[in-house]
Amino acid sequence: MLGFAGKEEAKDWEDEEILRKSQGSPWLYEIIVERYQEPFMRKARTIIHNSLDAEEVVQDAFTKIYINADKYEPQSGAKFSSWAYRILMNTAFTRYQKLVKNNERFSNMDPEYEQHYGEWALHSGFNQKQDAVERTLEKLPTHFATVLRLHYLERWSHQDIAEETGENVGTIKARIHRAKAAFRKHSDGKESELLAD
Repeated sequence: MLGFAGKEEAKDWEDEEILRKSQGSPWLYEIIVERYQEPFMRKARTIIHNSLDAEEVVQDAFTKIYINADKYEPQSGAKFSSWAYRILMNTAFTRYQKLVKNNERFSNMDPEYEQHYGEWALHSGFNQKQDAVERTLEKLPTHFATVLRLHYLERWSHQDIAEETGENVGTIKARIHRAKAAFRKHSDGKESELLAD
């Protein structure tokens, strides 16, 4: 009974507070899921049109958000939703890459993303270095890996990324700069040519 009353009260809390308190009271996390389930599904379907795959992407994203809750640090001008959507997008692109690698893709990506992915696939050295790049990106914090994927592999502009994440362009440029340095630190150096503007 107390748990139920607490959950009702928690429905008025900000996302950040719910995420923090859900670490000690896991049942609170259901509120986050309820708030973001539908918008996450809509976003996942813009990348992967297969409903079952999109559902798995959303479930994986919610799991990653909960597991990595201690890594979330509120920043000026960046809400919880921006951080959560970055994890979702990263998870969706990873799933799409797996489908491509396993020859299970059937034109499931939104045409806008399809064009970006095509440019990525045709990028010099992509086929030979894809695995090495992916291994390096997996070593990076999610917010670094996401901006590198979007800007250098998907060829999104700084402005597009800023609009997608709800952050300003200056913040995105600074994050990309730091992400490039982290990528070079964790790579063998051979893949760094993919980070050329």
